[in-house]
Amino acid sequence: MESNSKSETAGKVLRCKAAICRNPGEPLVIEDIEVDPPKAWEIRIKIICTTLCHTDITYWKMKGGLVAAFPRIFGHEAVGVVESVGEHVEEFIVGDTVLPVFLPNCNECRDCKSQKSNLCTKFQNNYPPNMPRDGTSRFRDMNGEILHHFLWVSSFTEYTVVDVTHAVKITPEIPADKACLLGCGVSTGIGAAWKVAEVEEGSTVAIFGLGPVGLAVAEGARQRGALKIIAVDLNPEKSDIGKKFGVTDFVNPKTCGEKPVSEVIKELTNGGADYCFECIGLASLMQEAFLSSRKVLSLSQLLLFV
Repeated sequence: MESNSKSETAGKVLRCKAAICRNPGEPLVIEDIEVDPPKAWEIRIKIICTTLCHTDITYWKMKGGLVAAFPRIFGHEAVGVVESVGEHVEEFIVGDTVLPVFLPNCNECRDCKSQKSNLCTKFQNNYPPNMPRDGTSRFRDMNGEILHHFLWVSSFTEYTVVDVTHAVKITPEIPADKACLLGCGVSTGIGAAWKVAEVEEGSTVAIFGLGPVGLAVAEGARQRGALKIIAVDLNPEKSDIGKKFGVTDFVNPKTCGEKPVSEVIKELTNGGADYCFECIGLASLMQEAFLSSRKVLSLSQLLLFV
């Protein structure tokens, strides 16, 4: 393991390749860029592997609003190695394998210390386009034009700079092509089952959409001991994939005839699933997920009838 002082490129501007989006909806173009050294409480990372999330696509299409900023370097699911560190950095050293994350964790504020929230209040922001502490960019193209960051990660580049609150050290033993998914899709899905729903052992779960997030929900529900995990997806090939992650039943809406999916799920669960997860982002599916849920009469509801 190298020490911080042994990085030959520390303190220097690096030239590397990056995929740049010049305008919303336009194809990304591979260009040479310059990446500044990390400032205080920042680290510069050599990206090993990155992937594409639907959130990248959503912002890529965004033509206006406070969060739309171009030209920009997208990407927020990645894994890399620390190339150099800025002042006051104690959490990381050169050579560490790290996972950049878009939600900050200062380990100091009330919400970061709480088990009920992960929205840092010390670095409270509304997705500005650049670094969280000073609002400036660490990227420039070869003409000197500023290139904006994305979700404080920007992984579609050979080198990026992130704040220490936006990085987590991980073991290098995790394969890079799998580790990068921990930055968004896997943590979102498993976190929904573990942290939000707190799925109980023996419960029933219905998952609408078996993409990366849906598969992660299935894995989280399996780990929590769910008795029945039902996946709903239009792609029949997802059935076999889902089984590897704990899916016990597969429902393809195309083969349900005129029967609503919610009715099929109610039949499979004897009245409705204990937990339903909508993992695509469609209002129509949210309604169907709600209708597929088991009806539970709470004390507050009971009082309405008294």
